[in-house]
Amino acid sequence: MELSPLRAISPIDGRYWSKVSGLSEYFSEYSLFRYRVLIEIEYFIALFDVIPALAQVKQQHLNDFELLRALYKKENFTEEQAEIIKE
Repeated sequence: MELSPLRAISPIDGRYWSKVSGLSEYFSEYSLFRYRVLIEIEYFIALFDVIPALAQVKQQHLNDFELLRALYKKENFTEEQAEIIKE
């Protein structure tokens, strides 16, 4: 993986990138955006359990929920999407 500002953890990334690169999946700006998307989607889906009017239609939208969840999966969430969020 190539170092980009979105994947940086701190200034130590330059010299010690080979040792801290794995941490960027959890502590970088990219990860912050990906986890924010995860939380927003899961919160939205959870509303279907607590709002009676939405609970009635939940079963009809299970496929839609899986499509939403696919947005934040590591293999689907790209740096380009993170850049759009950042802007």
